Amino acid sequence: MKQTIRKRMMKMMSFIAVMAIIVTMGMLTGCSINDNPQGSNSGKADLVVYGKIFTSESNQIVEAFAVKDGKYVYVGDKKGAEAYIEAGQTEVVDYTGKGLVMSGCGNGHSHYMLGYALKTIGTIITLQDNSEKLLKEIVPAAVKKARAEGATSIFAQGWRLQTLEPNVPTREDLDAICSDIPIYLLDEECHKALANTILLKKAGIIKEDGTAGRTELRGGEIVTDANGMPTGLLKEQAQTYVRSFLDNDNLYTLDRATSNLAEIEQYMHSVGYTMYCEGWGNYFVNTNYYQAAQELDKAGKLNFVLALPYEIESWMDMDEALARAVDAKKFESTRVIPKWIKLLFDGGVEAGTGIVDPLYPDGHQGIANWTEAEVTELTRKANAQGLTIHIHVMGNKGVNQVVNAFVNGGQDEMRNTLVHVRNVDEADYKRMAEHNIYVTSGVTWHHAQTGLADILRERGMTPIGQEDKSYPFKSFFDNNIPVTIHSDYPALSGSPDDPFGIMEIAVTGVLWSENGTPWWPEELVTREQALTALTINCAKQMFIEDERGSIKTGKYADFLLLNQDVLTCPVNQIHSTKPAATYFEGKKVFSM
Repeated sequence: MKQTIRKRMMKMMSFIAVMAIIVTMGMLTGCSINDNPQGSNSGKADLVVYGKIFTSESNQIVEAFAVKDGKYVYVGDKKGAEAYIEAGQTEVVDYTGKGLVMSGCGNGHSHYMLGYALKTIGTIITLQDNSEKLLKEIVPAAVKKARAEGATSIFAQGWRLQTLEPNVPTREDLDAICSDIPIYLLDEECHKALANTILLKKAGIIKEDGTAGRTELRGGEIVTDANGMPTGLLKEQAQTYVRSFLDNDNLYTLDRATSNLAEIEQYMHSVGYTMYCEGWGNYFVNTNYYQAAQELDKAGKLNFVLALPYEIESWMDMDEALARAVDAKKFESTRVIPKWIKLLFDGGVEAGTGIVDPLYPDGHQGIANWTEAEVTELTRKANAQGLTIHIHVMGNKGVNQVVNAFVNGGQDEMRNTLVHVRNVDEADYKRMAEHNIYVTSGVTWHHAQTGLADILRERGMTPIGQEDKSYPFKSFFDNNIPVTIHSDYPALSGSPDDPFGIMEIAVTGVLWSENGTPWWPEELVTREQALTALTINCAKQMFIEDERGSIKTGKYADFLLLNQDVLTCPVNQIHSTKPAATYFEGKKVFSM
């Protein structure tokens, strides 16, 4: 009996000794925060980074990570990372105490293609430019440039209706400057445009004999004078329709698309973006942007991930347009994802074109580009073809109808997405969460000069009771709705485009350059929530969360070394944050 007990005790002691050895080995090699087997020492690293590292994985902070062949092979403490260092072979970056290390950021919706195209093929108008300056300086200069370059279109963007009023330029005003080359002047929000007569004739808005042609267009407004003649001012889908009659192939060539992409990449890296979703992939009614991105990627020259939506307008034949969107999937490559269809459901609430409930104080309703039934059907067809809906919607009634369409026609796994979203009815938050509906939020509009709510109320620009509301953000987190942040550049050019300028607004409700107080403070978020929206949530929106968006073993090493710690710096200094260095797939692609 004593011998049996002695044998059992010896076996137990042997087991304890083995366990002690295993624990000791774990302590010596360090502990990864991930369960991925690559977290153990499976080889030496190309790069090891030390510092305060925000992983975007449940707000975890770690001390170090190791990178090999462009991916994280270890994430954890400093001691564990040391095992991956090979003298003379592994680059070591000690960023301890210098600022925060974090995953590369994403922009959930931006029109970089338009913005950078304007620098080479168009003219930029500022929010302060009035009608006199537009007609005496800006348009004449644009015409001179166009004639010198043999251009077939004159394109500009950036004017604000309130600045031009009460003397909004007419087509006759533009004709007096140039009547033989089509002029198209897009506003700051990309919802209104001014056109001269020759362009209106191309679009059939005015007949060749000078009489009125088409005066109505679904989803848009062709503004007319007292005699029923088009004035040249076009709203919502009317301006997208006329835009399609520009000489787009000459306006935006493949070479221009390629050079613009290089400039976009350089800018993105300088502010901390490593991925983004373009707002209009086929904005110039061709697929040159798709082709240019794919060719750059295959040549190893595209150092960010690009999501591309194909825009379909309500005045188009839906099935024909859907077929073109499906065909654009042929441009998919490693870092180019043509997986979306872009729709515009309504306009803007403050512009009087959002679909709202209650109605605007004067009793009118906004402009609906689609019916709920049409969005339901298009969502059903698009999701079945592997395409996700990316839809601009602002008003609460519009949001309700789009959510209905996604619930009744969509596939939850397709992550159909609402863009901007000024107002949401309480009941719709729950349905959005239940059906995996995503939101990319217009946080850049969640600021205003003190007193704006009173101005909105006095001018009847928003439904009664919504004057002191802006764009919800915290509510999406509270309701477990996946939400990302976007800048919508170059729309609303008075707002920041960089991730940390946006982050400060999301946290404070104030733009540092304005004389303002927090607008709708109930919707402000924590710094960690803002970073989540900028990183892992954006990766989820783009279907790449298994590869990017956080610092985790097995993922691509897209990360930033920031010049300060955005988690602890004074909240009104977050906007001054810049990347000291940006890395994409383990390689430094930008440094200050």
